[in-house]
Amino acid sequence: MKIDGKPYRSVWVDREDGWSVRIFDQTKLPWDVEILRLADVAAAGHAIRSMQVRGAPLIGAVAAYGLALALRADASTEAMERDAAMLGATRPTAVNLRWALDRMLTRLRNTPLAERVRTAYAEAALICDEDAAQCEAIGTHGLALIEAAARVKAGERVNVLTHCNAGWLATVDWGTALAPIYKAHDAGIDVHVWVDETRPRNQGAALTAWELGRHGVAHTVIADNAGGHLMQHGEVDLVIVGTDRVTRTGDVANKIGTYLKALAAKDNDVPFWVACPSTTIDWSVADGVADIPIEQRAEAEVAAVTGRTEDGSIATVRVAPLGSPAANPAFDVTPARLVSGLITERGRCAATADGLRTLFPEHA
Repeated sequence: MKIDGKPYRSVWVDREDGWSVRIFDQTKLPWDVEILRLADVAAAGHAIRSMQVRGAPLIGAVAAYGLALALRADASTEAMERDAAMLGATRPTAVNLRWALDRMLTRLRNTPLAERVRTAYAEAALICDEDAAQCEAIGTHGLALIEAAARVKAGERVNVLTHCNAGWLATVDWGTALAPIYKAHDAGIDVHVWVDETRPRNQGAALTAWELGRHGVAHTVIADNAGGHLMQHGEVDLVIVGTDRVTRTGDVANKIGTYLKALAAKDNDVPFWVACPSTTIDWSVADGVADIPIEQRAEAEVAAVTGRTEDGSIATVRVAPLGSPAANPAFDVTPARLVSGLITERGRCAATADGLRTLFPEHA
């Protein structure tokens, strides 16, 4: 994807020193485009934990590079296992984190100590390349849904609602839920995106709107609670969201508020699609509500909000009364019965065990 015409990925190895890792500090967007340099495993862990990087595929990729950075300091098996455990504990819900670290460890445990650093960087780069390719394929398979909606509307604008940020900032490139939208826009389809603000961290208003704006995609930021109203009045043709974990039966864990959008979509006969690379499918879990751990984040994210003031400065202000406690579950689970289907790199399928097995028979 591009920022002001210049191509970027969301994580890359520094081109000058050849070993440190570069990321965008997503906590600074949309006000500042700040590129951070990660030079050790502690910095990588902090970037994931503090949400300087976020999005299930991206945190897996950054964790992979984080382990490569760790091996530069100590390539012993004991240190490698310890550092991988530290990285794995940074965020509990997104399955890509565990998947990427398991893949790295499987590769590295069978690699001689002298070759571990080189092998780790190569494997992390492969994870990134594969993620970019998977997301572009998701875009192609999801494009057909937008094309179909455009045909039904006889060329009138297609309105897509999305929640949180599932664009290229959440992956290595292209994104998941936004990939079909980028493909549609680039193909000349008149597509418009309703962007949920996505409280409490406002990833929709801050990140998705920024991404779409830089790419030239028509969009409108809305309050989280406006989606149902827009659906009732025929202003939403389909919903496409991303996900942090999908069970083998099609339940979907995504940013808090996704479940409510799915309920509204079901009540208004609006298709509700979930875009996910296969790395986000947790084949070990069947019941999402019971078995997917939900990250509980700090009260301050709910009680305060950060933005740009009229004089151009960035300020954080409290919006809840002092002394009022706040709860902050970061994700919710949408049951498979509310999901119209899944968009993966291998194609689209029903959000069911049979549907997933059709695309991924190796996991039957």
